[in-house]
Amino acid sequence: MSSGTRTPIILASGSETRSRMLRNAGLSFQVIPGRIDEEAVRLSHQAEGGPARDLADLLAEMKALKVSDRHHEALVIGADQVLECEGRIFAKAENRAEATEHLAFLSGREHRLLTAAVVCQAARPLWRHVGVARMAMHPLGPAFIADYLDRNWDSVRHSVGCYHVEAEGVRLFSRIDGDFFHILGLPLIELLTWLHNRGDIST
Repeated sequence: MSSGTRTPIILASGSETRSRMLRNAGLSFQVIPGRIDEEAVRLSHQAEGGPARDLADLLAEMKALKVSDRHHEALVIGADQVLECEGRIFAKAENRAEATEHLAFLSGREHRLLTAAVVCQAARPLWRHVGVARMAMHPLGPAFIADYLDRNWDSVRHSVGCYHVEAEGVRLFSRIDGDFFHILGLPLIELLTWLHNRGDIST
């Protein structure tokens, strides 16, 4: 292993942003996405009245366990994000029309972005963390939303909330309270601290 990594690490996510964060932090890892039926899990969780925080944690754990079950020696990182606004839990928009509706609903409101990570080894959870960011959007008119999606749809279509704050999406917000890494999709500082404290990575 390189970059001080002493235990094999697998990222159970196909997110290029999460991969980039780990690479930039100097970690050596493999990417094996944990494929689960996210929509079925969301619908079941919401039908039971479960809170958004628990849903983010559950999705991250299920993805990590899916991969860890086949790679017992590795530390498998599962991650997921859930957006909650006034009691409504948002998934990624399925199409451009749904993205328009999501942005219209979030316009002028504050929402919570919950970012969960769970690390499993030998099909057993070892560590978990859920970070919360509070995001207040400017009021967005229909013409602005249409123009924004014209320019950004291809890049934001796989992002809950239809924005990337590291890109033009930052212009949507009047206030952001929370850790930047959480907003990008991974509680990076907390994860690296845990790996360091275990002795899996060096400083």
